[in-house]
Amino acid sequence: MTGVLVFFTERLRSIRAGRFFLGFAVWIASVLSAAPALATQTHGEPEGLVVHQMAHILFALSMGTLAYWLGARGLTVRRGWRLIRYAAVLLIVWNLDAFVAHLLDEQTGFLTVQQIDPRHLFLAPQPGLEVLAPLYYLVKLDHLWCVPALIFLFLGLRCLADESEAGGAPPEAS
Repeated sequence: MTGVLVFFTERLRSIRAGRFFLGFAVWIASVLSAAPALATQTHGEPEGLVVHQMAHILFALSMGTLAYWLGARGLTVRRGWRLIRYAAVLLIVWNLDAFVAHLLDEQTGFLTVQQIDPRHLFLAPQPGLEVLAPLYYLVKLDHLWCVPALIFLFLGLRCLADESEAGGAPPEAS
């Protein structure tokens, strides 16, 4: 009997190692074939942009409501809900960041962006508004808010699912 268990245990380890190396190979291939992500997209004038900007504001307000509600109900004492609250706060920051990026890109005219080649941009701010160039660079890094938010959301949901499967989750209060 122990020989059978050892066989299956070794087989399981080799399957896990194979999945790890396959995942690593896919990751390396995607890094080597990377192209510009163009994370902040432009929209048709003016309706598409206005609706999109309104969506950023409503999404930020929704995440604020969620973060407040989780704290007010005392759910953040549990790890899963606390991680989801962190995700909500980061998504608020991401929405505000993306809102400013769209504002600078398409609405204000304070900054002209010219693409020199696929890897270089030329920023020409209006005279007296030179401070907008560094701000533009910072808001274009919106993925630094969004990706951690999604990681926190995933970890929080996984934690809640693990608690539920283990039967350790207390009954939900209504």
